[in-house]
Amino acid sequence: ALLLYTPEFYKVFWNSILIVGSILLFQLLVAVPSAWSFAKFRFKGKELLFNLYVVFMLMPFQIMMLSQYIVLDGMHLMNTRLSIILPAIFSTFPVFLIYRGFADIPDDVEDSARIDGANELQVLLHIGIPLGKSGILSCLVLSFLDLWNMVEQPLAFIKDKKLFPLSLYLPMLDISNVEIMLTAAIVILIPAVFVFIIGQDFLEQGIIATALKE
Repeated sequence: ALLLYTPEFYKVFWNSILIVGSILLFQLLVAVPSAWSFAKFRFKGKELLFNLYVVFMLMPFQIMMLSQYIVLDGMHLMNTRLSIILPAIFSTFPVFLIYRGFADIPDDVEDSARIDGANELQVLLHIGIPLGKSGILSCLVLSFLDLWNMVEQPLAFIKDKKLFPLSLYLPMLDISNVEIMLTAAIVILIPAVFVFIIGQDFLEQGIIATALKE
């Protein structure tokens, strides 16, 4: 009945898949090398820059909303999927979480690879990512759960209901049709539960590793 009587479900479901999938992909492309640099390289201002990352991570969306709105409006991206995707790609939380996993890797392992002739990209791909996968996968799980259920960002930056993600689907339904609303709530919940169950072990490992470090 949900799919038969509410055809807009297909649109919002596709919007969620496209938005969440794009964000997770590009988040990793940005966060993994950034976290590796913080964990393994020494450079001037490193501690200050990392502390700034932590500060931005702790800031709620309400504080960042105005600045994001001004930038997105200046780029003419308001009321598009990119208005949600672009700011989330540069989120600081994935960098912080993945950094903790990379920091646990002994320096001797990387130094041995460099002595054998591996460049920095090879060290990251063949040593950093395999040994730091618990942090990366726990980051994916937490980011998916957060992005799949986000409400404030699409409400602030998107006006066209055709571009709404699945998290805003329930308010679009007729409140008098309780059966449809209940079914929609269950369908929306299924992907989040599935991802949590699949990634639970990696999530626990990532949280434990983060708690044990400084």
